Amino acid sequence: MIKLQKATQKGLHGELLVPGDKSISHRALMFGAIAEGKTEIKNFLTSADVLHTMGVFKSLGVDIDYNDERVLVNGRGLGHFNQPNQALDMGNSGTSTRLLMGLLSRQPFDLAIFGDASLSKRPLNRVSEPLKQMGAKFELSQDNYLPGVIQANNTLHGITYQMPVASAQVKSAILLAGMQAEGETTVIETIKSRDHTERMLQQFGGHIQIDGNQITVTQQERLLGQQVLVPSDISSAAFFIVAALITPHSEITLKNVGVNPTRIGVLTLLERMGAIIEIHQHDTIGEPIADITVRSQDLQGINITAADIPSAVDELPILALAATQASGDTVISGAEELRVKETDRIATVVTELKKLGANIEETSDGMIIHGGTPLQTKVSATVNSHGDHRIGMMLAVAGLITAGDVTLQDELAMAVSYPEFLSDLKQVIS
Repeated sequence: MIKLQKATQKGLHGELLVPGDKSISHRALMFGAIAEGKTEIKNFLTSADVLHTMGVFKSLGVDIDYNDERVLVNGRGLGHFNQPNQALDMGNSGTSTRLLMGLLSRQPFDLAIFGDASLSKRPLNRVSEPLKQMGAKFELSQDNYLPGVIQANNTLHGITYQMPVASAQVKSAILLAGMQAEGETTVIETIKSRDHTERMLQQFGGHIQIDGNQITVTQQERLLGQQVLVPSDISSAAFFIVAALITPHSEITLKNVGVNPTRIGVLTLLERMGAIIEIHQHDTIGEPIADITVRSQDLQGINITAADIPSAVDELPILALAATQASGDTVISGAEELRVKETDRIATVVTELKKLGANIEETSDGMIIHGGTPLQTKVSATVNSHGDHRIGMMLAVAGLITAGDVTLQDELAMAVSYPEFLSDLKQVIS
């Protein structure tokens, strides 16, 4: 439990290099493990989630060496993992679980997998069902949850799969299985989700066809180790972007942020709310990177609909906070996906922001935020991350502008994606 920091009258100022992108760090480890030769990863995110992915591959016999400067993965090639002598611990990582269900669905031995209490409440049927259509075999608790077993399997076959709901994790699991399947595997998206897996497969020398929202892979003979520079995480940067926007007299620059077009929905939505965001893009290979400068700005409420969700799903909690300080109403709809994150993020955002005086209400698929209400407590308030890293960071930003003392419970949850968040926040408080 900690007392949250307050912004001063001078606002927030400075330059920050936020940690490496979580989604890309996971995938760099995975592709490095199944490639032949060495893969060097720089700006790797050493958060709890990603370290669980690393632990899984070490259990499978992959030699991984890392320090503060880089991670070096000695790849084993496709289908050459060792049988572990213990169950694979996914921790709190939904990304690890879903992607590895695809990647490890063609192994000649059973793999027991488990997660923490929060992860064990998150349903897996959206990823297990298409993988079963490909020939994968799973034994899951109540047919849908961890703990479970990825069962021994020597054959997968390609499918054509129409995504019912946009999900980069489900898409990636199917593509990772498709790389080991006979025939073609095609995924068709209604709304395009983040494409880090597709980009990384190409970088490692894999064969993939992309035609609009249709992605096709075939069985890969071999992938080759690469050098991977992980951009700073736009989802982590978003907390500082919103902090600068809603804290008067602020200006913050965030360096080397990943601006993949499938991930910058948060910037698009904030610009629709009236934010002026300067993006200075660099020339890069693989993932686009930019420096982002943002200053305090008056915002207006907007409608955020289902079409906006895939490219901003992880940023919706901090967008909800921004909306509390905008003029007019913001309506978020089509965001049912938030119900099955680390917490029910719809219910949790509404409950916790109400403690700080926000005028916000829950709907079945989102929330309605009545903006322009200063955040304040009667004397003091205690808020709770509920073990959700993004809720914890959102509440820490809310604490900057809340009149009255605010105490945060379960602040350690932030380590899932951003272990140094509170110290970086302190750095930009003048």
